Formats: sequence, structure tokens, C-alpha cells
Amino acid sequence: MTGKKLRRLLAVLSILVFAGLTGSPMLSVQPAAAQSGGQVPGGWSGSTSDAEFWRAIRKGVRGTVSIPDKKAAQLVQSDGDEFRAFRNGKMASTGVTAMIIVVLVLFVFFIIRGKIKIDAGRDPEGQTIERFNTLERFTHWMTASSFIILSLTGLNVLYGKLFMPVLIGKEAFAAVSMWGKMAHNYIAWAFMIGIVMMFILWVKDNIPGPTDIKWLAKGGGLFAKGMHPPAKRFNAGQKLIFWSVIVGGASLSTSGLALLFPFELQMFAGTFKIINVFGFDFPTVLSPLQETQYALMWHGIVGIGMIVIIIAHIYIGSLGMEGAIDAVADGHVDRNWAIEHHGLWVEELDNEATAGAESQPAE
Repeated sequence: MTGKKLRRLLAVLSILVFAGLTGSPMLSVQPAAAQSGGQVPGGWSGSTSDAEFWRAIRKGVRGTVSIPDKKAAQLVQSDGDEFRAFRNGKMASTGVTAMIIVVLVLFVFFIIRGKIKIDAGRDPEGQTIERFNTLERFTHWMTASSFIILSLTGLNVLYGKLFMPVLIGKEAFAAVSMWGKMAHNYIAWAFMIGIVMMFILWVKDNIPGPTDIKWLAKGGGLFAKGMHPPAKRFNAGQKLIFWSVIVGGASLSTSGLALLFPFELQMFAGTFKIINVFGFDFPTVLSPLQETQYALMWHGIVGIGMIVIIIAHIYIGSLGMEGAIDAVADGHVDRNWAIEHHGLWVEELDNEATAGAESQPAE
């Protein structure tokens, strides 16, 4: 044994002898206190067992901090696990199922019904009626195009990670997602402006009325050839689309703003208080992080719902009905198309034209 190792051994023995003679607890080993009913006799956590302590942290119980950021008092936010499980599980699976179902239903409908033709054929003299002016068409296309971009970038966030890295690689997917997020954040403003403009321009023509009940009772004439229930400028189906876009768009916008400005805009606690008046039991005290999680969850649910609705709208306005796309293309529709699908509206226009002609002074 070398002199160095011998000196180390003598030093350790001296410490052991000293501790034994003086009764020093520095090296004494106390047996672990047995837990009884979740309690321990003392210890660093007092009378609370380690299991109870960590369970409280796991459930998000807050401590106290002296720094300005009071969110630091919460070590673990357990709602995140539940939110993530719902978002990646039930919400994602239900969303893709709903989109597949609407596409399949429209496909079967097209196979059975085919394209809805103008029964009388296009006007032989080429007469058309202005359906939407320039401002209305601009509003439609601004809102529609921005919604399509928002839908694609939003779906990429929810589903892209499942297959995009395999198709284009991880680096390309990361770049697409980054630019998609930026596009989503900025183009959202165009969508919000479009929703407001649509409401101002068309709300007066989308108030439900008695003719809408008759239109719905006959299925809008979509399921039988030659059946054209009377309708004004917008029929009941278009009114349902309009209000779905206005209400859904407003909800998307408010939840989107809450996500653009997290911890600043909080909308769910107050909303839950109102809803609870009708007998529900939603939580009315929410942390800023919980508010953000609810906003993200609601934003996704409403977004998927609107995508399903707009898929049906795009189908009937393009492939599903002859002459419908003309309304938002150049703003003019064939007169026979207008008579068949919006007969009461055509009558109103003709009456206005007749009244205007009669009011003109005779030469």
C-alpha cells in the first residue's frame, strides 16, 4: 500500500472513531419513518406525505412567489395533459371524420342527382341580372380566399405532423409550418374585416321569413328536377350559410384574438358565467393559461365545423349547380336561372323597374 492511500485510510478511521466517541450524528443513519394513512412523523414536508405533496403539484395547486410573474407559483399545469389528449385524440379524429363524411355525402349526391341544370335553359337572348356588385364580389372573395388559407394552415397545425414530414421531410415541414403560422396570424385580419363587411352588406336580405319555411319543406328543390320553391334574393339554405359564417366567423375571430394576445384577452370565464344561468356548471374562475387552452380548443372546434359547412357551400356554388358561379364571377346571372332559384327576387326587381319607368316624365 502506498503512503498516499495509507494516509487516506487513517483519516477515514479517525473520523469514524471521533464520531463514535462524541455521539455525533454526522454519520448516523436513522431508519426511515413509516407512513401511516398518508402521514409521516415530521420530515421536510411536515405531516404531509410525499405522495400527497406531489399530487397537489400535479393538480396545479399554486404556491407563493415574490416575483412579479405570479404564474411562476404554479409548478405544473395538469390541464395541459387533458387538453393535449383531447386535441390530439377526440377532436382530431372527429374533425377528420366529419370532413370525410361531408365529401362522401356530396359525392353520392352528385352521382344520384347530378349537376342541377337550368330547366328552361339559359336565356336565348342572353339576358342577365346583376346579382352582386363590385364591392359585394370583393367582399366575398376576400373573405373566401382568406378563409381557405386559414383553413389550410390551421389543418396543417392539427394534422400536418402526422404525414407531412414523411412526404416532404422534416426541414421542409418546419419551414412550411413557420410560414403557415405567419400567414395564419396576418391573413386572419382580412377574414375578420370580410366578416364585418358581409354582415353590413347582406344582413338585410338574410332575415328569416315565411318563404324560408316553405323552401326548407321542399328541400329547396335540390332533390327533384323541375321543383323550384319561391325564394327572395337569398333562399333559406343561403341564409343558413350566411348566419353560420357570421356567427362562426365572429367566434373564430374572438378566440383567434385571444390566441394572438395570450394572457391579455380572456373571454371564457365571463362566457361560462352567462351559460351557467341556464343550469350548466362550467368553471368561472380560470387562470390565464386555462383561458388560452380553452381558446385554442374552441378555435379548432369551430374552425373544423366551418370547414365542413364551406365544403358544402363550395360544391353547390360550383360543381353542383349550373350558373351559380356566375354570381361571384362577373356578378351577373342568367335571367332564367334567377327566375327558377330566386323568383320572388326577380319579381321585386321587375316591379322596381316598372315603377321607375312609370315615374319618368313623358316626353
